[in-house]
Amino acid sequence: MTQAPDALGAARPAVVTVPDLRLADWSPRPQVSLPATRVVRAAVPAVDVHNHLGRWLTPDWCAPDVGELLRMMDTANLETVVNLDGRWGDELEANLDRYDRAHPGRFITFCQLDWSLLARPDGELELADQLRDCAARGARGVKVWKNLGLTVVGPDGALVTPDDPRVVRVLALAGELGLPVLMHVADPKAFFEPLDAHNERFDELAGQPDWSFADRDRYPSFEQLLGAFERLLIATPGTRYIGAHVGCVAEDLDHVGRLLRTAPNLVVDIAGRLAELGRQPRRFRRLVEEFPDRVLFGTDAFPVTRDQLDVHFRFLETDDESFDYAPGEDVPPQGRWQISAAALPAHLLPALYAGNARRVLGLDGL
Repeated sequence: MTQAPDALGAARPAVVTVPDLRLADWSPRPQVSLPATRVVRAAVPAVDVHNHLGRWLTPDWCAPDVGELLRMMDTANLETVVNLDGRWGDELEANLDRYDRAHPGRFITFCQLDWSLLARPDGELELADQLRDCAARGARGVKVWKNLGLTVVGPDGALVTPDDPRVVRVLALAGELGLPVLMHVADPKAFFEPLDAHNERFDELAGQPDWSFADRDRYPSFEQLLGAFERLLIATPGTRYIGAHVGCVAEDLDHVGRLLRTAPNLVVDIAGRLAELGRQPRRFRRLVEEFPDRVLFGTDAFPVTRDQLDVHFRFLETDDESFDYAPGEDVPPQGRWQISAAALPAHLLPALYAGNARRVLGLDGL
C-alpha cells in the first residue's frame, strides 16, 4: 500500500497505532550487541556461604533431591554450601541428618534462634540455653534474620533493636561458643522509602507490599537499623559476623568500607545483591581489592540452579557488559536494569570464592 502524497508531493507517513500497554507489562529487549561469556564452572573451588536448603522458606525441603544438588555442585566446582535453615531443636536435627551428617564437608548448617522468646521476662536466658543446645547438636553458625529490629518485641511490647543489651549478650555467647553469626539487618534501602513514582523497586514492592517498611510509625528507618548493627559489632568484638547481602547496604559501598574498617570482626557476603553490585562493578572491584580477605561468595539463590550459578561466575570473572542478573525472568525481580561484570583479577578469586569462608567457618586444615 502506498502512502498518499501531501501538498508538496512528499509521502505522508502512515499513522501508527500505539498499543494500550501498561508500563508494568513493558519488557523491552535490549538491542545493544555485545559478546556473552558463559562461565559454567567457578575458576577455583567455591563455598556458597549463604543459601537455603531446609524447610524455613519453603513448604518442603528446598533441595528435594540432594543427590542431584551434589552433582550440580560438582559440575560447577561448588565445594560446600552453607544451609541457613537449621532453626533449632528437632528441625535442626533433621537438617543436620539430611545434609551435614550424610555428606560431610559438602554442607554446613547454621541454626537460628527463636527471638520471639524475648517477649517473655526470662527470654534472654531461654535464648542462651537454646543457643548452647544448638551448638551441642552440631550447628556450625547462627543465622539472624531481619525480624530482629523490625518485628521482635520485648515484654513491654517495645521493638527490640540489634544493639539491645539482651541481643548483645546472646550474640557475645555465640562468639564464646565459636559460632560465626550471619546477620541480615534491615532490607534493601528502597524498601524503607515511600512506595511512589520515585521508588526504584516499585515492581517488587507492588507485588509484595508487606515488604515495605516505609511507615516510620511502625518501623525504624534504614539508617537507624544500620547504626544499631554497627553498635552491635563494636559491642561484641569476640564474635565473628558475616554481614549478609554486602553488609546489608549494597547500595552504598563507601558505607560498607567504613564498616569493615570500624569492625575487624566483620566480613560480608555478596548473596542476593548482583542487581546492586552489577550497577557499580568497578566500585565493587575496588572494595574487593581493598579488603581481599573480607568479602565472601554467596548466592541466596534457592532452589539454586545452574543459570543462577553461571550468572554469578560471569559477574565475578568476566568483563561482559549489560546482561541479565536474573536469567529467565521477563521482568527482573529487583529492578528494571541490567548489570555489567566486575572482571576481578584472578589472584583475588581464591580468597573470595572459598578461602575467606573457610577461615571464618573454621574449615582450614579440615
